[in-house]
Formats: sequence, structure tokens, C-alpha cells
Amino acid sequence: MNTPLPPADELALIDRELGQLDARRLYLLARRDWLLRQPAPLVWGAPAGVAAPGRPEEASAPGAQNLLLTLGAVLLAVAALAFTLVSWGSLGIGGRSAVLAVVTAAALVTPAPLLRRGLRSTAESVAAVGLLLTVLDAYALFAVGMPDTAAAYAAGAAAVLAAAWAGYGRVLPALRIPLPAALLTAQLPLPLAALAADAGPAELGWALLATAALDLALAASAPARWPARAAWIPAAALGAGALLIGLSESAVAASAADAADPAALLAAVAALGVAAAWRIPGAWPAATAGGLAAVAALGGTARPELAPGWAVVTHLALALPLLAALRVTALPEPVRLGLARAGAGIAGLAALWGCAAAGTALAARLRVLDQVWAATTPAAGVPLAQPGAAAPVALLLAAGAARWLSRTLPGRPEPAAVALGWGGLFTAPLTLGLPVAAVLAAQLAATAAAGFLALRSPDRPTAIAAGAVALLGAGNVSLAALDGRAATFAVLGLLGAGCAAGAAYGTAPRWARSGAAALAVGYATALVVALSTLTDLAAPWWALPVLAVPAAVTAAGPGLGAQRLAAEAAAGAAGVLALALACGDAPVLAMALALSGVVCAGSAVRADRRALGWAAGGLFVAAAWVRLASAGVGAAEAYTLPVTLPALAVGFLRRRRDPAASSWTAYGPGLAVTLLPSLAAAWGDPHWPRPLLLGAVALGLTLAGAHHRLRAPLLLGGAVLAAVALHELAPYVVQVAGALPRWLPPALAGLLLLAVGATYEKRLRDARRLRSALGRLR
Repeated sequence: MNTPLPPADELALIDRELGQLDARRLYLLARRDWLLRQPAPLVWGAPAGVAAPGRPEEASAPGAQNLLLTLGAVLLAVAALAFTLVSWGSLGIGGRSAVLAVVTAAALVTPAPLLRRGLRSTAESVAAVGLLLTVLDAYALFAVGMPDTAAAYAAGAAAVLAAAWAGYGRVLPALRIPLPAALLTAQLPLPLAALAADAGPAELGWALLATAALDLALAASAPARWPARAAWIPAAALGAGALLIGLSESAVAASAADAADPAALLAAVAALGVAAAWRIPGAWPAATAGGLAAVAALGGTARPELAPGWAVVTHLALALPLLAALRVTALPEPVRLGLARAGAGIAGLAALWGCAAAGTALAARLRVLDQVWAATTPAAGVPLAQPGAAAPVALLLAAGAARWLSRTLPGRPEPAAVALGWGGLFTAPLTLGLPVAAVLAAQLAATAAAGFLALRSPDRPTAIAAGAVALLGAGNVSLAALDGRAATFAVLGLLGAGCAAGAAYGTAPRWARSGAAALAVGYATALVVALSTLTDLAAPWWALPVLAVPAAVTAAGPGLGAQRLAAEAAAGAAGVLALALACGDAPVLAMALALSGVVCAGSAVRADRRALGWAAGGLFVAAAWVRLASAGVGAAEAYTLPVTLPALAVGFLRRRRDPAASSWTAYGPGLAVTLLPSLAAAWGDPHWPRPLLLGAVALGLTLAGAHHRLRAPLLLGGAVLAAVALHELAPYVVQVAGALPRWLPPALAGLLLLAVGATYEKRLRDARRLRSALGRLR
């Protein structure tokens, strides 16, 4: 921009104008604030339909109009009801007829001129009153002439009113109330007629179904006008009612003859559902209901003659052909989807039943834990509770259906097919009356097949499903094998060998091989425990052979490859089990702790497992103290000082060679070996020499650590010194606390909180300074 003013003058001008704008803005804001605090004045002469300034419009003109019309229609309806129910008896027959005829005719005729004048809302309100008056006319006629035929008269009156209202809606198509009212009223004649004839549930179901068929015919043939098109809504409700009646009657039928009538009703429901899905776009739920009804109709006639389990299998076998509808391209898509979903739903229910039946039988194996090795051979063991042959058949059929769907709909039900197929194969041997050894062998084969599929399948969800059922089968067979000694050793050995082979299967996914490696270690541990029980040793001594498992894993080391971490984790669990077994005998526990330390130290030799050196040190210390405690040693320092002094010397030499080495690495282990056991002994020592000596040593370490800026002696010495001081002052604190009034400790605590809160910022700054000071220590 080019201006005649020099830059300095122009800058001063701009600043002056900006200041004036700021002043003007402040004045306007103040004025606005004052105006908002004043009461709103009454605005005279505001145009109609326009809200006064500052006040929102609370009701629009159309809304007020509709409210008034609705209230007027309601009041007229109330007056008509009062007249019909209260004042009716005061008029003669001529007066009654004349009043009703005149009022009804006037209410029905008036909407026509109102529509011509454009008063549609008023016409709707008057028409609604007229329709209500026709209902009152029908009631009045019933009250006078036919008092003993209520249901039959209601059915006839509903049919007449529905036809009359439909005709009235056709004469005045601009009205939106008559046609929906006629549609709803048309649902009543046939069900009311069935009730009037004292019909049973089946006849009532036929009445509902016939009404639903008429609704669907209307919905399919009517033009694109919403009242007629909406007929599918009551059709769906009435059809569902007929379906429920048919299912309930079929379920309680005691014979095939009794099931014939419900079967016919269900067949009609099936036909109507398929027809509805065929004619109405997007109506696949109707086809689903039809498929369910068809299966129930065919299976219901056979159900009374079959055992409950085989009735489920029969229904499943009848439902499987419905899945084939997916490939019948001649059928409309809603029909194909609905029928296939019906078949899949029935297959899913049958699969759930089969899983429940099989799961109950397999869970019975937990009873073997009450008395392990009750028999000496597998053949003498007691077989499991049998789930019945129907359960595995249902599972295998459902697995076949899921497999077929997975090929038709790729990638969806494949895991379900694997799980259901394994369930059928795993439970089938229980139903054949085979010896226990044969049952266990067949179940081991099914489990091995699932495990092999987990290793081989390229699809991860399928592999996970196979691995899960393989793990479940392995655990269940292991439980069953506990019934006999030979079975225990055979099953644990075979499962362990199979898992080891799976861990070595090079083309399998890494997660599958890692899981197999962990299971192999677990089964090896279980086998060692089982073998240990054959000896005459007490249970704590079993810990020593169990420790051979983590020792073997440590020795294998890098040879385990990618499965090393999983195997070592399982080996760690085996080590924990060994220590838990040894807890009943202190000398054995000390030996187990020492051997565990040796295993950890052996693993810590490798560069990538250096951290296990800390665990080895801790285990060695724990082993020493457990052994000393079991020997009744009271002077712990006699055994710790000979270890502490060389450890401190080694740490001193380490610091001289490597000044960057941490004080925790150099001096921490040596100091902890004496300080921590002595502190534990001091807390239980009633005499004063040990706390005094320990406190003096801790004080010297604290001062030395502060002087040389070494974190390990400073913190260890300070912590031990504070603990010794607290131990010595504890009796006096308790004595003083007992002499204080009850209100004093809460008051002191409150004052402390107030003081801390008042100096919170300063405390934070001091804490940061302390942290920085500690961070500068070595």
C-alpha cells in the first residue's frame, strides 16, 4: 500500500484509531449489559403471528390450531359417550334413532364441505368424531336388540364398520383417518368369530392366519398408498400369533395323531411366510418364520414317537436342507436368505443342546479327583456318564452344516465347524459301550487331530478354535486317566510327546508352537509328579525330581528357538510347584531353594538372561536362611558377616576398575546380606545389644553414603536405622497414645493436614530437590 504519510505517522494514526474503536466497543458492551438487566417492555402494535422482540414464540399458529381441534374432538367424543351411556334411557326408540342418525350423518357429511374450503385439519377432527359415533351406534344397537350374542355381534359389527370406514375413506380420499381405522378394525372379525364359536387354540390360530393372509393380499395388491401398504404390519403380528399357537400345540401333543392338526396349521404358516417373502421386497423374516414352521410341522408329527434327544436330531436333519436354498438362484433373494437363516438357526439351537449334553457328561470326570487311582488298570476304571448317542450325532450334523456354510460363505463358520466336529468325535466313543482304554484312545486321537489342525491351518481363527478344543480335550482326557495308574502314565506321556512334536513342527505358526512347548513342559512336570508318587518318599521330597524339568529346559537353552520363552515360563511354573511341594519340610525346602538357585544361575550365564542372576542370588540367600532357621540358629550375624565382608571387598574392587558402576551393584548385595536378616532378628529380640549395634552400623553406613554420595549405603543404612528406631520407640509410643485423650489424635492429624496444605507448594519444591539430590548419587 502507498500512503502520503511517513511510516511513523501512519503507525501513530492507526494506533489512535484502534484506541477509539476499543473505547467504542467497551461503551457498547456496557450499554448492552444495562439493557439486559432492564424488564422487557410491552410492544404495542406487533403484527399478528410475530413474537415480541426478546421473547421466543412459545406456540406456532398451526400447533395451536391442531391443539384446539384435538381438544374439540375429544370433548365431542366425551359428550357422545355420556349421551349414549347415561342419557340413552330417557329417550324413546324414535328419539334415540333420530338423534343418533342425525348426529352421525352430520359428523360424516360435514368433512366434505370443510375439505372444499381447505380446512383439512378441521375436517379430520370432525371425521374422527363421526367414526366414533358409528361405533356408538353399533353399541346402542347391541344394547337394545341383541344382548346375548356379544362375541358374534362384535365380529359382525367389526366387519361392517371396517367395510363402511374403508368406503368412507375411498369417497373422501383426502382424509387420513378412515383407511387406517378400517385396516385395524378388519383384524377383529375372524378372531372374534372363532371366540364366539367356542373354538380351541388350533381354530383360533387358523382365524389369525386367515386374517394375516388377507392383510398380505391387501399389502401385495394395493397401490403405493401407505394405509394399504402398511397391512404387512398386522399380518406379521397375527402370523406370529398363529406360529406360536401351532408350536405350543405341537409341543404338547401326546401322539402323532394329536400333532396332525398343529402340523397342518404350521404348514399353512410356512406357505404364507414364503409367499409373503416372495411378493414383498425385503421380507426375509417372513421366509425365516416359514422355514421354522415347516420344520416344526414335519418334526412335530414324529416327536411324540421319539426320545427327546433323537427328536432334536430329527428337527436338525429336517432343517439342513433349508441351507441349500442359498444356491437356488430361481428363488427370490428374500426367500433364499430367510430359509437359510431358519436352517442355520435350528442348527445352532441343536448344536447348543448337543454341547450342553456332552458338556454334562464330560464334566462328570471331575469326580475322579475325589479318589485318584481308584483302580489299578484302565480296564477296571469306571466309564463316564454317557450323554446318549443323539448328542454326538447332533454335533456332527451341525458341524457338517457349518462346514458347508463356510464353503458357501467363505471365512464365516469355519471355527464353529471345527469346534462342533471335535465335540462330536470326542463324545461319540462314550456312547458305544467301549472299554475305558478304547474310549481314551479314541479321544486322544480326536484331540491330536485338533492339535494338528491348529498347527497346519492357515486361517488364524480356525487355528485358534482348533487349539482351544485340543487344549480342552487334553485336559479332559488327563482327568479321566487319573482313574488308573497305567492310564495316567500312558496319557501323560502321549500328550507330552505330542506337544513336544507340535513345538518342533517348523511350518506351524509361532504362537501355536510356543503353546505346544509350554504344554510339553507342563505334561513333563505332571508325569514327573505321577512317577514320584510311586516311590515311598514323602510329598516334600517330590520337589527334587520336579526341579529336573526346569533344569532340562535351562540346559536346552537356545536350542529351543522361538519357543524358548514359552518353555521357560512353563519351567518357572514347574519350579514354583516344586517349592510349594517342599514347603512341608524345612531342610527339603532349603535344598529345593538352593537347586532352584543353581538352575537360575545356569540360565543367567547366557547374555540374554543376566537378570536371572538376581533371582539366583535371592534363592541362594533364602535357602541359607531356611536352613539356618531349621537348625535353630539364633546369631545370624555369625553366618552373614563372613559373606558380607568378601562381597564388599569385591564391590570395592569393581568400583575401582569401573568408576561408573552403580553402588547398588557393588555394595547392595553385600550390605543386604547382613542388614536385612539382622533387622528381622532385631524386631524379635527383646534385648538391647543387637538393636544398639545394628543401629550404630546403620548410622555409620548412612553417614558414609552421604559423605561419599553413594546411594546404596545411604538408603539401606537410613532405612534400617529408621526401622530400628521405630522398633525401640514403639512401646513408648503405645504407652503415650494410651494416656492421651481420644480427641487429641484426630485434632493433631487435622492440624497436620492444614499445615501440609498451607505449605503444599513448598513441600513439592523440597521433594523435587530431594529427588534431584538422590539422582546425583551413584
